[in-house]
Amino acid sequence: MEWKGRRQSDNIEDRRGQSSGGGLGGNPFGRSGIQIPMGGRRGGGLSIGTIIFLVVIYFVLKMMGIDMLQVLGEGNVSGGSGYEQQVGSRPATPADDEMTAFVRTVLAETETTWSTIFKQSGETYPEPTLVLFDGTTRSACGQASSATGPFYCPSDRKVYLDTAFFRQLAQQFDAAGDFAQAYVIAHEVGHHVQNLTGVLPEFNRQRQAMGEREANKMSVRVELQADCYAGLWAKSADKEGILSDGDLEEALNAAQQIGDDTLQKRSQGYVVPDAFNHGTSAQRMKWFKRGYESGNVSACDTFSGDI
Repeated sequence: MEWKGRRQSDNIEDRRGQSSGGGLGGNPFGRSGIQIPMGGRRGGGLSIGTIIFLVVIYFVLKMMGIDMLQVLGEGNVSGGSGYEQQVGSRPATPADDEMTAFVRTVLAETETTWSTIFKQSGETYPEPTLVLFDGTTRSACGQASSATGPFYCPSDRKVYLDTAFFRQLAQQFDAAGDFAQAYVIAHEVGHHVQNLTGVLPEFNRQRQAMGEREANKMSVRVELQADCYAGLWAKSADKEGILSDGDLEEALNAAQQIGDDTLQKRSQGYVVPDAFNHGTSAQRMKWFKRGYESGNVSACDTFSGDI
């Protein structure tokens, strides 16, 4: 993927190295905290009782997995957008810089693609924000964690991405490659487009009256449309000369490896079709290819007919 040297998006919120606000960073006791008694002998020293109390608190926290020495050493941290910054309390590494630049570039390319498409209809494309985090963070849709994988929150119009997922994609799911990573980002941006066009709000409205089986079936159609939108973006990127040999194969392999049937076979040895909520490997590959081959939004109607 020929992405270096291209425009990079400013719509990045880098929270890596920060406390989630609801986790164990910063004040591990919550907003109100616990007032540790600091009285004792006159002259500012600590009493024996206070020292014992502090030691007990330290070891209790240690048993909970909280190292107060590390917490106190880290102090307050804040994220930013510059590549030269420190990520949290650790110096930014070349890997951090490269990953940030890559994500910024892919996001910028999706902005160009969808701005052009919206403009053709006489509309303006409101660009989403992409939040980079590690471990856990907060979203308007609730707590986000690396365990949930990348996702889009329609309430705050933000894509949430723990870049550790890219390592998982390569190591656990056998889907390595920069264009496989770009496909993931483009898929989540596809959900943003669905939010703007009313697809997600309507799905969320209808889901309230659906049983789990029906909701899963509708969810599959929503996800496959996002795959089609990712393919549509890939077509636009190809026209811009960004794609390299093997890039499409990387994206299609990623779509195959994260299909519901493939994931279920890998994790439990058998498949439960009624539990599918993203689509089979064949379906995900089919709709990504449809978006790429057509380059047309109208070809991504997953809500009419068979999928």
